[in-house]
Amino acid sequence: MRGWFGFIVRLVVSAVVLLILAAILPGFRLAGFWFALLAAVVIAVLGWVVEALFGRRVSPQGRGVVGFIVAAVVIYLAQFLVPGMQVSVWGALLASLIIGIVDAFVPTELR
Repeated sequence: MRGWFGFIVRLVVSAVVLLILAAILPGFRLAGFWFALLAAVVIAVLGWVVEALFGRRVSPQGRGVVGFIVAAVVIYLAQFLVPGMQVSVWGALLASLIIGIVDAFVPTELR
């Protein structure tokens, strides 16, 4: 039970982070909380798929340039699965950078 509750809390926190990014970043838009929550789920699933296919080093949670670029690609691709989300390449890169910085201080890794 605690595992599911923690997972839901991390999804909600991720959705709030995405909403904040949408408010401050150029080229990154979300239509509201429910779209942000859906985006958080899609990003988590895409990140899991990347990690399953290519290993931990290239996962969006991976450190370094490769992890940063993969996270930006995952964020960019999420817009094609989330109807209320619009992301430019620049917006995805900025979001990846900020999420990476936040994750370094407050880990919010979804498993």
